[in-house]
Amino acid sequence: MADLSRAEVVEFHGSFRHIPYQANRTLGVLSKMFSLANLWGIRQDGVNPCRGVKRYREERRERFLTREEYARLGSSLDEAAEDMPEAARAIRLLALTGCRLREIQTLQWAHVWLGEAELRLPDSKTGAKTVQLGKAAVDVLKATPRLPDNPYVITGRKAGEYLTDLQKPWRRIRKAAGLDGVKLHDLRHSFASDALEMGADLTMIGRMLGHSDIKTTSCYAHLKRENVKRSTDQVALRISSALTDARIQA
Repeated sequence: MADLSRAEVVEFHGSFRHIPYQANRTLGVLSKMFSLANLWGIRQDGVNPCRGVKRYREERRERFLTREEYARLGSSLDEAAEDMPEAARAIRLLALTGCRLREIQTLQWAHVWLGEAELRLPDSKTGAKTVQLGKAAVDVLKATPRLPDNPYVITGRKAGEYLTDLQKPWRRIRKAAGLDGVKLHDLRHSFASDALEMGADLTMIGRMLGHSDIKTTSCYAHLKRENVKRSTDQVALRISSALTDARIQA
C-alpha cells in the first residue's frame, strides 16, 4: 500500500477487463483506501495512484421485476422462510422498501420507529436519512422477533451480529423463483420503477430511495417517458375508439 505505483494499479485494473463492472467498482474501493492511507500518513508522497486511471465502459443494464415475477418471488420467499427465515425476511424488506442491501443488513432496532412507520438511519451511503415505510414493510418488522442479545433486525448466527451473507441464499431463492440473473440491487430498481408506474415524479423517487442528488435519480427518466408514451397511446386509442363509434352510429 505504501509503495504501490500507478502502473501497478493500471495492471491490476487491467486484469479484470473481462468483467468491467467489477473492475471499476474494485478501482473505486482501492481509490478510497489510498485516500485514507494518505490521510493517515501511511503513504509519504500523498498521491492517490488510482486517480486518472481510465474506467472501463459499462453496458447499461436494467432489470425490473414484473407482477408475475414478484408473485414467483413471493412464493419462493415463503418456502425459504422455513429454513432460512432471516435471509427471506431481509430480501422481503429489500423489495418492500427500496433500501440498499447494506442498509437492511445492518439495520438496528434502535433505528426502527414503527409508530411513525420510519427507519431513521444514522449512516447510510449518502449520510443520515429517513426511510418512510409502507404498511407491508411495517407488518414484516412487527412479525420479526427481537433477540435480547442482538441489536440487529436481521440477525446472524453469532450473538450480537447481523447476517453478513445474503448472496448465497439469494441465489437459491431466485433460482426457485425462475429469476436467474436478477441481482438483489434489482429489487431497488424495481421499487423505483413501480413507483414511477404509479405516478410518482423523479423528485419523489429520489426521496424514497434516499438519493442526495437528483442527477442520480435521472437514470429513471426514460422510464417516465415510456409511461407518458403509454398513457398517451391509451388516451389516443380511447378517443379513436369513440370517433369510430360515432361514424358507425352515423
